[in-house]
Amino acid sequence: MSRRVVITGMGVVTGLGHTVKELWDGLTAGKSGVGPLDVFDTTEFKVHFGGQIRNWDPAALFGVKEARHLDRFAQFAMSAAMQAVADSGIAWEKVEPYRAGVYIGSGIGGLNEFETQHTIMMEKGPSRISPFTIPKLMVNAASGHVSIKYGLKGPTSAIATACASAANAIGDAFNLIRFNHADAMITGGSEAAITHMGLGGFAAMRALSTRNDDPTRASRPFDKDRDGFVLSEGAGIVILEEESFARARGARIYAEVLGYGMSADGSHITAPDDQGRGAARAMANCLADGHCAPDQIGYINAHGTSTGLGDLAETRAMKTIFGHYATKGLLVSSTKSELGHLLGASGGVELIASALAIHTGVLPPTINLDHPGDECDLDYIPHSAREVRVNRVMSNSFGFGGHNASLLIARHG
Repeated sequence: MSRRVVITGMGVVTGLGHTVKELWDGLTAGKSGVGPLDVFDTTEFKVHFGGQIRNWDPAALFGVKEARHLDRFAQFAMSAAMQAVADSGIAWEKVEPYRAGVYIGSGIGGLNEFETQHTIMMEKGPSRISPFTIPKLMVNAASGHVSIKYGLKGPTSAIATACASAANAIGDAFNLIRFNHADAMITGGSEAAITHMGLGGFAAMRALSTRNDDPTRASRPFDKDRDGFVLSEGAGIVILEEESFARARGARIYAEVLGYGMSADGSHITAPDDQGRGAARAMANCLADGHCAPDQIGYINAHGTSTGLGDLAETRAMKTIFGHYATKGLLVSSTKSELGHLLGASGGVELIASALAIHTGVLPPTINLDHPGDECDLDYIPHSAREVRVNRVMSNSFGFGGHNASLLIARHG
């Protein structure tokens, strides 16, 4: 028997701010969270900017000792999870611990710790490697630390499907509650890949924008002058609960999760299927799972990375699934235009933006969209937010490896 699942809490760490309010105020104002990088010297790199988390003080959040035991990506996850728990008002001591768990995705995990310890090994020898190296860099460190903090002993895992990681984690957590394996889940994604290898590796692939002279305008999804994505970091975490469980404790409900679809391109390790067939299949599966007709979707938070191939493939996929409605009613935007690409965390932050679009009746814009590219002829809500009441929203996340995931949420009632 399928059960209803709702979103009751949200938390973020992004380049636009360390709280959901700061994120939403920035998104709806069309503000960019992208700027010059100063976490390390980028002089010899092709790219000198990104969506860096600034004014970050983990010791103030967790204490000096605990902060030292957490890689930056796990710090982001912990902060966002703590915000989401507080926002939800859930009292874990009143929840059966074996009926609550944690699913947090990350595309890369503790890359900073890996680089730090590799440098120590090469300079000082293997005997100087920290004993905390593996526990800090493993992708499941975020889920593990969050579950330990709250004493949750139910389904707990970590999803690593590149840029689809958070969406897959949320979709899997949704299914665990829906099919009665859990009553409440902490879920989403976290990433901290703005490191020497992260920045250098993506730049070597020619995946990144090189608009060093104008970083706030570098992320320009669907624009004809797009030249790659902007590397960003952060986390987006939500609390999912079974609906009657949430209502019984008087929880505020942001939105209901209706459907989840996934697929694989099965064609290339980094490039999307040029017709968007895998993306289209994920969206179709999501609509079917949520028993939703295409023209019932009011808004799509697009994957929209600002890459030539990706934006075109996603647009083609939307046209395939939504047909005439795609150009005659469907509203679409990419919040990556403001945030850059948070990789494995992006689906968590974007689901939060989608829920807030339903909750507030405001749709965030696609900034920097001055001249739509070839075939990019949908209503991408250019430049300015739009006040529109929508009842059903889809959020898309597509990752290297050909991983595609779509989530469908709705106004609760």
